[in-house]
Amino acid sequence: MATQLDPVDVVTVGAGWTGSIVAKELAEDGNQVVSLERGGERSPQDYLTMHNELRYALRYELMQDLSKGTVTFRNTPDEEALPMRRLGSFLLGKGVGGAGVHWNGQTWRFLPYDFQIRSKTIDRYGRDKIPEDMLLQDWGITYDELRPYYLEFEKLCGISGTAGNLDGEIRDTGNPFEGPRAEDYPTPPMKTTPPLERFMDASADLGYHPFMSPSANLSEAYTNPDGVSRGACQYCGYCERFGCEWGAKADPTVTALPVAKETGNFELRTQADVRRLLYDAREGRVRGVQYVDTVTGEEYVQPAETVALTAYVLHNVRLLLLSDIGEPYDPENPQDSGNVGKNYCYQNFGGSATGYWDDEQWNLYMGAGALGAAVDDFNGDNFDHTGLDFLHGGNIAITQTGRRPIVNNPVPPGVERNWGSEFKRASVNYFNSSLSISAQGAVLPYADNYLDLDPTYTDEHGDPLLRMTFNWKEQDRKLAEYAGEKCREIMEAMDPDRMSYSDEVIGEGGDYDIRPYQSTHNTGGAVMGPNPDVSVVNSYLQCWDAENLFIPGASAFAHNSGYNPTGTVGALAFRAADGMKQYLQRPRMLD
Repeated sequence: MATQLDPVDVVTVGAGWTGSIVAKELAEDGNQVVSLERGGERSPQDYLTMHNELRYALRYELMQDLSKGTVTFRNTPDEEALPMRRLGSFLLGKGVGGAGVHWNGQTWRFLPYDFQIRSKTIDRYGRDKIPEDMLLQDWGITYDELRPYYLEFEKLCGISGTAGNLDGEIRDTGNPFEGPRAEDYPTPPMKTTPPLERFMDASADLGYHPFMSPSANLSEAYTNPDGVSRGACQYCGYCERFGCEWGAKADPTVTALPVAKETGNFELRTQADVRRLLYDAREGRVRGVQYVDTVTGEEYVQPAETVALTAYVLHNVRLLLLSDIGEPYDPENPQDSGNVGKNYCYQNFGGSATGYWDDEQWNLYMGAGALGAAVDDFNGDNFDHTGLDFLHGGNIAITQTGRRPIVNNPVPPGVERNWGSEFKRASVNYFNSSLSISAQGAVLPYADNYLDLDPTYTDEHGDPLLRMTFNWKEQDRKLAEYAGEKCREIMEAMDPDRMSYSDEVIGEGGDYDIRPYQSTHNTGGAVMGPNPDVSVVNSYLQCWDAENLFIPGASAFAHNSGYNPTGTVGALAFRAADGMKQYLQRPRMLD
């Protein structure tokens, strides 16, 4: 029998970006907060010997053990889903800080268009522009409403960049297509290296609007509003799949969690795997959570006044389904079904180009996860889609993340095999003489791309795994084709001696393939919206079916934009924390 614990004000399920921000905000407000993290404790001291590509980048030391729990996958509803046995297309994290520890640090605000995508699309192109099976919907919140929360997250992290739209004033040095911001970035942009300069010069010559990408890798020493000080990035190149031993890359363990701990109102419990939210359907509330201590095997019930479900996209949706909260989505009847599991989306990196130079070299072993430059001319609705057979677009960027010795083996067209002496010579020759750019395409929701519980496979506790049904659509293929051509055009203007490019979605035969890594930008499944007919949570990330349950994170995205999601995830976490404070003062559904 599970041990009943003393009640607390707030429980967060997970201690990544969303859980740590909610914990900090609510603990600072005087509430007793417990964060339950299924992985172990960790901090920058644990990263001092982390420059080990084999151990962390290839053997996934910081990631989830798939032998204990994974997801099943299929392309279409009429296929049998099979378990993902090894990490591939996306990397499921585990441990304190979550994916916020091993991310790159690329931190964007979504466009104003994103939050009102359905109404703005219809206004400009008419209703017929939206395919019948595309479940495009507005988010129930506007960019202007989310603006202050974006700013809070950027100040927490010390995001480096230059504003392109300062309260309506368009500035050449930043992104002229971004929504207006009240203040410039907390710190200036990172260093502009020769490869980035080449990209920016070529893009400008073509008439586009290049700028330095916003970064959570600090360009200079910074002290945030909570008094947390961190040093500047050293450009060592070990960001993605690694923790930052220097603390220059913002992550929850060096920003929000230390502040939460200092309040004296916060407790972090590690190795605590939450199996259910305790739901009272008649009351429309959750009573707390049930979890298992993965070291002792003992089960506990932690009662709470409010619960923040902050366990990453896929885990959020799975726990809702396991706990019978809300009605599951039915792809056979999308307009009248429940909403839990619908609008699963991903990221489309099909458009890309790589150039090779015979007589030039750069120090590409140096870099940072968010060191880059971009153009936003082909993202969102920044360009006219009349006559185009797709919606939205993607950010096109070059990044200098730091090449590592094992997996970075760029070889030009004509080298047929990825092994043997010819491959080795070419790989060594072009290690510091090749550059790549890619488009980060938006993915929009379709009726038969969704998440539900698998009827066959279970985890180590005997609970059903989450089943993912997803495939690329013509929308994605046409977008990749268009973005690939733009990448080719920019790379050609960068004047390489030879080049290759892609204008096809990643996967054999135009189908999504879960095996090769693409991005950990999974979104949707517990989407936000203006009413319970079309969404799981309201604009405060408050669950329509359980008023004291808040679900911030990318699971709330109604679609995925042409950017990395973390900036918006952080903003939604601050928005949810605001809502939880209001709720604890006066319990009710928030407006």
